[in-house]
Amino acid sequence: MKIWFCRMAAIAAALLFACTASAQQFTMKLSSPTVNDAPHEWMKQFKAGVEKRSNGRIKVEIYPASQLGQIPATVDGVALGTIEFAIPAVGFLIGLEPRFQVFDAAGMFDSVAQSQKVLADPAVRARLASFGEAKGVELLVVGNNGPLMVASHRAIRTAADFKGQKIRVPGAAPLHIQPFKKLGASPVSIPLGEVLPALQNHTIDGSISSFNVLTGFKYYDVTKTATYLPASFLFVAGIVNRNFMKQIGPELAAIVREEARKAEVVFSTVGVEDVERTRQIWVKNGGEAITLPPAEAATYLKDVTSVIPSVMATNAQMKMDYETILATAKKYP
Repeated sequence: MKIWFCRMAAIAAALLFACTASAQQFTMKLSSPTVNDAPHEWMKQFKAGVEKRSNGRIKVEIYPASQLGQIPATVDGVALGTIEFAIPAVGFLIGLEPRFQVFDAAGMFDSVAQSQKVLADPAVRARLASFGEAKGVELLVVGNNGPLMVASHRAIRTAADFKGQKIRVPGAAPLHIQPFKKLGASPVSIPLGEVLPALQNHTIDGSISSFNVLTGFKYYDVTKTATYLPASFLFVAGIVNRNFMKQIGPELAAIVREEARKAEVVFSTVGVEDVERTRQIWVKNGGEAITLPPAEAATYLKDVTSVIPSVMATNAQMKMDYETILATAKKYP
């Protein structure tokens, strides 16, 4: 009888532990350097989906506009596990995984909508799954945050206008630096939160980002000209700490991944709408949106894409990533 009671007590304890574990609440902090744009909308939809499906077992906290720190600090935080998730421009993830710079190659995509179809393709998704694995992060979401622009004090109307200008680029990898050196500019990489003051005091002459960033942070108070960079887009990537995904268990991890994928629709809906909405905000506030003439656009693309083969040759996996994306893009005109 004593043995039977001991066994029953052990079973009861195990059941109690299992129930407690299943009811445990996890907190998932989401960090973004921007606000009121597609990544911010993605975070809101992700939060709603995860909290509903997990029955409150995962509490999602949203921190846009660099509330948890500048981009380098939040990226390090995800790798270390002090922050569960961050969604910066891909250029700031290259220190964790050089392959992230593949998204910054010009000439791969024609539009935001097309790029999102390509990124959802199974062949591309399979290659993205291993990004950041060696550094303890998982790529949870990747999205096109709009056409790349260069906002500058001195208007850029031709490819030659880049010469002599000190331009902030969204990362320090070869595919950020070399194309603009080819154009005769002096590219520098600084966190997004430091860009506006640098423009105000003329430490830099211009900055590359998307229109929703330029309008979200009211760059029109500092400069009035912004030029579209042909066939170039600003991609953001949301990374999650792999240990966190293990800690929450298979059931909740599946919910997190599924809701991340569902929320990606904002990049081809809200994100596409934002392209025109933010352009109108820029113009309404006295800004000029410049499109390079066809001949100048061709010159620009010829120069910036000429450096791609040598960069891709340095990393066999990245070269395959690039070739897979290019081949897949042909399926989605």
